[in-house]
Formats: sequence, structure tokens, C-alpha cells
Amino acid sequence: MSYLELTYNVKKNFMKLNKNLQKVKKYKLDQDKLRNNALKQGVNLIAPETIFLSKDTKFGKNITIEPYVVVRSKVKIGNNVIIKSFSHIEGATIEKNAIIGPYARLRPGTVLKEGAKIGNFVETKKSTIGNNSKVNHLSYIGDTTIGQNSNIGAGTITCNYNGINKNKTIISDNVFIGSNTSLVAPIKINKSSVVGAGSVITKNVNSNSLALTRTKQTEIKNYKRKKRK
Repeated sequence: MSYLELTYNVKKNFMKLNKNLQKVKKYKLDQDKLRNNALKQGVNLIAPETIFLSKDTKFGKNITIEPYVVVRSKVKIGNNVIIKSFSHIEGATIEKNAIIGPYARLRPGTVLKEGAKIGNFVETKKSTIGNNSKVNHLSYIGDTTIGQNSNIGAGTITCNYNGINKNKTIISDNVFIGSNTSLVAPIKINKSSVVGAGSVITKNVNSNSLALTRTKQTEIKNYKRKKRK
């Protein structure tokens, strides 16, 4: 490589680095401005330097956002909402008194109604969570409508995709879904029903019913484990 080629490459890399540094600096300044605007609106940002906002975010009153939260575009947050640490929110509407996180992911099309709760390691997409309903732990809720006062147990999955189409799950009011349940869409769980833990539900469940799909437990007495040779 000649001296001229080497000089050209050095200048080119320097210009690229400088351009990237300028982009980073602008992003930081933009974020600082968004944080300051949120604080002026009365949003309680805990450790604001760790929180990332979007210019189109709409805030209500008395909102608390904990450290390491990312709020992407098209998010509307109502009054008295708490967003806990390490949550990621995009394209969602959050009504008053809702609680999110920690470690929650709200994808586009999510609507949390008044008093709804999304807990740790829960992902939602194109779903409405009704008034005072809870999805507290380790769940995926996609293409789903949940009524009011329903409880979705840990490890629940709405199986919304069959490899070709996305299908809807409807969970009505006052429903209790036990832990580690798979709801295979399209499906409707009618009001005041219970789904037992560990079930795979493939048919609609009637109101005021208990649905179970567990196999019978087998126990072998005085069982001795095999030993390695």
C-alpha cells in the first residue's frame, strides 16, 4: 500500500469515526432534552440518565419510571402508572393505575386497561389486558383479549401462530388460568372459568367450568435409580 493510499484510508476512517461520534453526541443531547421535558411534566424518572424516551411519548400525571427502561415510539402512559426496571415498551397504550415490570416487554398493539398488571419476564403483543387483570410471571400473551379481573398464571403461553396464520385467544372476565398452561388459538375461555395448571387447552371452555388436560400421575413404590457402570 502506497503512502497516499494509507493516508486516504486513515482520513476516511477518521471521518467515519467522527461522524459516528457526532451521531452519538446528538442522540445523547436529544435524550437529555426528552428527559428534561418529562421531568417538567411531573414524571418521576428515577436515575433519568438510564431511561430512554421517544419524542412522541404521551404522559399522564403521577407516573414513576424506574432505571433502565426503554420507551420507544407510539406509547401513551396514563395517570398513576408505575414502570419498573428493565422494561421495554413500544406502540402500547397504558391506562391509569397500571403496573409494568420489572423485565417486561410490551410490543406494538398492547393495551393495558385500568389497574392491569404485567409482571416480570412477560411479553405482550397485539393484546388487550382488561381492568385489574394480571399476568404476573414468565408468560407470552399474543393476539389476545383478556377481560377484567382475570389472573394468568406463571408460564402461560397463548399459542397464536400455526406456521401460517396468527389466531386470536379470548379470555373473558373473572377467569383463572393455572401455571404452565398452553392455550392453542383460536380459542375462547368463557367467564368465571378455571383452567388447571399444566394444561394444553385446544377447545373452548364454557362459563363457570374447570378445564384440565393432565395425564394421571403414576408412582412406582420402592423405585431404585439405575447406577452408572
